[in-house]
Amino acid sequence: MRPRPVPAPGEVLVANRAVGLNPVDWKMIEWGHVAWSPGHVPGVDGVGVVVATGAGIRLPIGLRIAYHQSLACNGSFAEFTCIDGRSILPIPGGVENVVAAALSCPGLTAWQALRKVPRRITRDVLVTGAGGAVGFILAQLAVCNGWRVWVTAAPTHRGALLALGITDVFDYRDPEWKNKLSESLGPRRLYAIFDTVSGEHAQSLASMLSYNGHLVCIQDRIEENPVPAFTTAISLHEVALNSVYLNATDEDWREWRSAGAELFQMLEIGGLQLSPIETRSFDALPLALTELQSGAHKGKLVVVP
Repeated sequence: MRPRPVPAPGEVLVANRAVGLNPVDWKMIEWGHVAWSPGHVPGVDGVGVVVATGAGIRLPIGLRIAYHQSLACNGSFAEFTCIDGRSILPIPGGVENVVAAALSCPGLTAWQALRKVPRRITRDVLVTGAGGAVGFILAQLAVCNGWRVWVTAAPTHRGALLALGITDVFDYRDPEWKNKLSESLGPRRLYAIFDTVSGEHAQSLASMLSYNGHLVCIQDRIEENPVPAFTTAISLHEVALNSVYLNATDEDWREWRSAGAELFQMLEIGGLQLSPIETRSFDALPLALTELQSGAHKGKLVVVP
């Protein structure tokens, strides 16, 4: 039994009520992290109530909040977690704990990816892996941006995605899906591609972009431009949500909290849908992580006490 943590100045102690699982959780457990020492507690997403605050933090005890934790710090796979007070996201009354726990990492990742690309309405964009937690949210936000949104996903997700205003859904296992998308676009080209698969996969799509298009790589980083110089002049973008803890200014944190508040508001009023959620008990956490790693579960897993 670990002793109850004591929040340092600028920190908040949260009693966890629900924990959202993300691929980064099993990846860090398997790969390790330079800042971890024996006994480190993993877990980036949590929902709970404020039970104590450090110096410089004025928040009411009992406030219900969601958070996305730094990978370098002890995380949400515990009864209590100390978090940076700048990162807290108050939860609207109409959003349940389990639902709130499914939002932070995929929602903020989707938001960060979207804001890389200047908003120009009626443009065509592609979101790959739209059946996953990040891609599902990102596709909806892209629709809200006024874009024509094309996605790849498994056929089982087709109906749900089309109901959200997606222009069309292509089966990523179909070797002809790129040609079918090009036929659907006609003379148009893609303004932006948001790839949730890998750096290699993102690079393979670069030729589909328009002049001055945008390639946003969410699962990796592209080190070199995959198209020749002085051709389509595309821009490359990386998404690094966790880097906020080392590099964010106060203004960056205000934008983070504002984005989180907007996402939660959309969720509360039904303007944002999440992937199907399944819950597991905390005792089943190791098995749930194995399930997530294997790809056996296609929705969102949330662990509750």
